[in-house]
Amino acid sequence: MDITDKRIDNGVAFDWGRVSQEYAKYRDIYPDEFYKTIAQRGLCIVGQRVLDLGTGTGVLPRNMYKYGADWVGTDISENQIKQAQLMAKADNMDISFCVSAAEDLSFPDNSFDVATACQCFWYFDYEKVMPNLSRMLKPGGKFVALCMEWLPFDDSIAMNSENLVLKYSPQWSGAREVMHPIEIPEIALEYFNVEYHCEFKTEVPFTRESWHGRMKACRGVGASLNSEQLSRWDKEHRELLENTTPESFTVTHYVAIAVLENKK
Repeated sequence: MDITDKRIDNGVAFDWGRVSQEYAKYRDIYPDEFYKTIAQRGLCIVGQRVLDLGTGTGVLPRNMYKYGADWVGTDISENQIKQAQLMAKADNMDISFCVSAAEDLSFPDNSFDVATACQCFWYFDYEKVMPNLSRMLKPGGKFVALCMEWLPFDDSIAMNSENLVLKYSPQWSGAREVMHPIEIPEIALEYFNVEYHCEFKTEVPFTRESWHGRMKACRGVGASLNSEQLSRWDKEHRELLENTTPESFTVTHYVAIAVLENKK
């Protein structure tokens, strides 16, 4: 399903379903500290029902399943949900998944203790999502927005790969990231109070193959390039890594987490 949004890549269409297999294989890379920080805040733990918006391949619910929450994962991409279901089933995890845009969710009032949005909050139509999210959350329920991004100004491998993405996708707006708190839109503050936020750097391990797969499974590459462009990017990126990186390395990222409390 092609998505176009003038806020993202100047409106260039992208489809996460085109890279679902790569997404499942190469984007499950968050460090343990990422998940522990959430659980230590008393979130996504036993006794709670959690709604994961934009779940993708179910990375967040699958990795936090051990903390005991009852998870429901939703995503606009049918292919992403299929991968999430396959991976959860393979690990004997009882997680509910359904295909839906975040804007179209219609669970009953007060259905969830916590809602999460990992690596996807900036895609939402906030005017639709935030009031609906407040409705579906219990009074005092929590909304958790999360992301992890590489830092090109701190890491030459990230910068070199990013420059190659821009060569093929010059409108890609995911470049030149710096560490900052997650931006909370004004409409969200009508329904939620910002309770907590944190940001920290982390080193994420990769091999040449896994970093190549991670880069392919990004919006500016596999989700948007045509087959000819993707083939040329693939060849050039592999050559770049062979010439400039060791077989194994780390890439500097930062994690950002924001916790909002429902006002109702």
